[in-house]
Amino acid sequence: MDGNANVCMNEGMADSRLTAAIGHWAPRFAAGGVDPGDFSRVTSTLTRWDDWCAAWCQAAAEHEQLGTRALAEGRTRSAGGHLATAAVYYHFAKFLFVQDMTQLRAAHQAAVRCLDTALPYLDPPGTRLEIPFDGAVIAAVLRRPPGPGPHPAVVLIPGLDSAKEEFGRVEQVFLNRGVATLSVDGPGQGEAEYDLPIRPDWEVPG
Repeated sequence: MDGNANVCMNEGMADSRLTAAIGHWAPRFAAGGVDPGDFSRVTSTLTRWDDWCAAWCQAAAEHEQLGTRALAEGRTRSAGGHLATAAVYYHFAKFLFVQDMTQLRAAHQAAVRCLDTALPYLDPPGTRLEIPFDGAVIAAVLRRPPGPGPHPAVVLIPGLDSAKEEFGRVEQVFLNRGVATLSVDGPGQGEAEYDLPIRPDWEVPG
């Protein structure tokens, strides 16, 4: 097989991955907090899967800049909203983008940074927790509903390729009902995906 044939085959594979991503992920992204208009705007510019992470990082950076500006101007509610949205977009930028770990890690670090910055300005606010486990750290976000406690609580655990950055809307469902939320990046997930293997026996980290 000559070089041109190799290029064509690789581009075809990339295009098929992009087509599959756009075709299957729109509902998931919307449920996680991605604006459907942004999903259409970003994906309509793409022709190659290799450009996925960079395109979503650019969209995320727009929200991060809006959030940073709002924070500097004292508009904390807007700041929290934009920064939390930026975290979701950075998360989905790296979602399954495993062929380029440098881009994946950079996008993931940006997602964590934006969510951490947003937490005090969410309604209700959140608190970052770092829980020592098996020689590493499990990161989590605790949010409490308004009013005196103690409150019932729910622990939100991501799936295989998910992370706590996706859980804002699900958290709000419980918080609106007076239930506190603890969103956890378990072993092999989110912030713990680099240092701990994923495991089926969740009763141990739990």
